[in-house]
Amino acid sequence: MDTVTGLRLFIRIVETGSFSKASADLGITQPTATKHVAALEKRLGARLLHRSTRGAAPTEVGAAYYDKCKAITRELDEADSLAALMQSRVQGMLRISTSVAFGRRVLTPLVLRFMQQHPGLQIDLSFEDRYVDLVEQGIDLAIRMGRLADSSLGARYLGNNPWLLVGAKDYLAGHGTPKTPAELAGHAALIYSSVQGDDRWHFTGADGSTLAVPVKGPLRSNNLSALLAAARAGMGLAILPRYVAHESVKSGRVVPLLERWTLPAQEIHAVFPSPRLVPTKVSGFVDWLRGQFDGDWWAR
Repeated sequence: MDTVTGLRLFIRIVETGSFSKASADLGITQPTATKHVAALEKRLGARLLHRSTRGAAPTEVGAAYYDKCKAITRELDEADSLAALMQSRVQGMLRISTSVAFGRRVLTPLVLRFMQQHPGLQIDLSFEDRYVDLVEQGIDLAIRMGRLADSSLGARYLGNNPWLLVGAKDYLAGHGTPKTPAELAGHAALIYSSVQGDDRWHFTGADGSTLAVPVKGPLRSNNLSALLAAARAGMGLAILPRYVAHESVKSGRVVPLLERWTLPAQEIHAVFPSPRLVPTKVSGFVDWLRGQFDGDWWAR
């Protein structure tokens, strides 16, 4: 086994906690993986892994060795990416992470279109509503909403994600249609607990004035589809991204409310592990994405 493959094998063993999973990932047999690690420990004169029936975990020396191996393979990957950049070809495996609702409703069809244009590209697309560490999880690119914290990550602004207030006609027939944000205090609110989750909905008027309205209601959820379903069922009013509510608004299942007022919009960013030597597969996809979020993009 060559040195680079050996480094990648050891990294996968540490990350998966399993000789069998790591060897399968690299397309080698488990006995080969076991022999390689044994030879590596003999050469270094130190035990790198604790082995048990439950799997494998790094020793103190092994953990330090893992960090160095990760740094070495990252540099090698950047070297490979540089070669691909010089050839100006979008190819290889691109690992993308984004939130569940945005990924399912928006990013998936965009990814499929991009793959059709670049048949040499493979995509690993994962949906997570929790924060994902790009370096630790081996993610090439994440699409994130909201203002970014300062970090060493690379980032590119893609566009805005606007929100709107909606309700079902049946609900409005029974409870009345609010004419001003202040009237929301008397309505049942369906609260998104991840963003608009402080029980206060924030509005900006045409004159630039701002208003924070305390709300309460029967349902809180960190899932946008659940809130949309509740709004469509007439359980209350919901603030949703336009891309989530668009089809229901178009079909008349819910109607927009207080349209003379605006709600805070989120910035959409493409985020990648480093601003240096960005792989062609990442920069190519990001450049293409920048043209997809202009105008009323949620209606497309």
